[in-house]
Parts: sequence; structure tokens; C-alpha cells
Amino acid sequence: MPIPPNPALDPEELLAVAIAEAELGKREGGIPIGAALFAGDGTLLGRGRNRRVQHGDPSVHGETDAFRAAGRQRDYRSTIMVTTLSPCWYCSGLVRQFNIGAIVVGESVTFTGGHEWLRENGVDVTVLRDQHCIDLMAEFIERRPALWHEDIGVAE
Repeated sequence: MPIPPNPALDPEELLAVAIAEAELGKREGGIPIGAALFAGDGTLLGRGRNRRVQHGDPSVHGETDAFRAAGRQRDYRSTIMVTTLSPCWYCSGLVRQFNIGAIVVGESVTFTGGHEWLRENGVDVTVLRDQHCIDLMAEFIERRPALWHEDIGVAE
């Protein structure tokens, strides 16, 4: 059973780390999705961004990059995955596989992934509807639809 997140933590402050990663990914010419993994006390364990373009590797989503950067943990139940966009099924599977206890989602307007499935399976889910995150993805999807479709596995 996941351990509930610390109510003293401000989800918006945690999201700021993921947004900074998304902005960096955008400047690098990649897909502007950022993520960060935090310990239950708010300690940053790892941060990352979608680097599919930068690395030529389809498995480097924002959440997987942050997870890898965090290194090995004995237990993930008290950790919090923060992401600028609702996680795809691949990243939702990562959260379930390692029993990450909570997820903070910047937005699910431009893309709705597996966050409801995660909630149904005991993960504490917070969706913020952050306007900056929405605008960042909407602009990217409009500007680079082919790359976006590639990222989510949709043939044009």
C-alpha cells in the first residue's frame, strides 16, 4: 500500500522543477515534457525530461529520465513523481511497477494518459491544470504535430 504524500509539500513548488526540465527540453529541440522524482520529505531524488529526440531513444520519456537520474531506491512507496503532462501508459506502468506512492500532474488537457488508472490502483494523484504546462504542450503540438504523434505512438 502506498504511503500518502506529505501534506506540507506544495505541489506547485514540486512542479516548478519539472517545468524547468520541460523548458530545457524545448530549448534543446525536444518534446517539452519534464519530470522529477521526490522523496516523501520533499528531497529531490532525480529530475529529467523527454529526450527521445536528443538521444534518439524512444524510451527516454520525462518520467523515465527522472527515475533513472534518481538511482536505486530501496522503496518507492513514499516517493512522488511530478510530471508536466499526464503520464502515457509506458510511464504509468513505471509508476505501478515500482509502487511510486503519489504523482503530481501539471496538466491533462492536451493529453490524458494513465493518471486515472493509477488513481484506481491506489496511487495518490493530483492534477493541477497548470496553465503554463497547458500552453507549453499546446504550442508544441501545433508546431510539431508529426513529432508529437510519434511520441504518443499515433500514426498520422
